[in-house]
Amino acid sequence: MMAKKVKKKQVKKKDDLTIHFMPYSEIAREDILGRIKKIMGIILQQKIIILQGKLKPEEETRLIENSMTLIGNIPNFAGIEIATISGENEHKTVFNRLRHNLARILVGEKDAITIIGPATVVKEITRNPKKIELMLQKR
Repeated sequence: MMAKKVKKKQVKKKDDLTIHFMPYSEIAREDILGRIKKIMGIILQQKIIILQGKLKPEEETRLIENSMTLIGNIPNFAGIEIATISGENEHKTVFNRLRHNLARILVGEKDAITIIGPATVVKEITRNPKKIELMLQKR
């Protein structure tokens, strides 16, 4: 008779840090309100999102506006931190820029990474053209 291994369900502790990797396909079919709602739902769980791709400027603005309205209305919510880095600077020739722009039109902005996190967890996000540094709050 073979014994079955039983996996213990891990219980999330209050001080645990969770990073949610979100492929762009997870929000691609949503409208702007659906995207904001999905992202805010994850952020309100005190998780950091690493999004494959880039939000549109109006989506990013709407996300920041929504988070600002929640400050003071939700206990321990202090807003969000957000930063995006993309490979746009690496396409230097005219042909490469044209090819990159055509691909972006067809499949979206997938050569970017966006980090979004609750301000109570993320102390600071520093961005320069080639990297993002994420500093977290000590709990």
